[in-house]
Amino acid sequence: MYGDPATVRKILTELGDTWAVVGLSTNQRRAAYGVADVLQRFGKRIVPVHPKAETVHGEQGYPSLEAIPFEVDVVDVFVNSDLAGAVADEAAAIGAKAVWFQLGVIDVAAYDRTRAAGLDMVMDRCPAIEIPRLG
Repeated sequence: MYGDPATVRKILTELGDTWAVVGLSTNQRRAAYGVADVLQRFGKRIVPVHPKAETVHGEQGYPSLEAIPFEVDVVDVFVNSDLAGAVADEAAAIGAKAVWFQLGVIDVAAYDRTRAAGLDMVMDRCPAIEIPRLG
């Protein structure tokens, strides 16, 4: 329900290639680091979003979504579920086209708000698992 194949495909292939990855830092042990690498290998531009605003995988980082000075297509969320709703709201506020909550990130109310705001959304899925399947 929260990651139907048509929505997964649309987000990965039709909505644009600029992905803000919220929670991405230089910590190579974190899932966000590896997922961002996969997204890059599949032609996505990743934008690290983390309070430290570190450069990751050669891309300039920003401390928040609203600090990014260009358009973002998809917001990929690697924060705890209790913080994810606020990130989804920020994604809608900056004009993103879609929000993607990673595996284990679940907030049904945020999903409903985000969809009601007109954004596509996937929850509790990983784009690094889904994108190779599109082949």
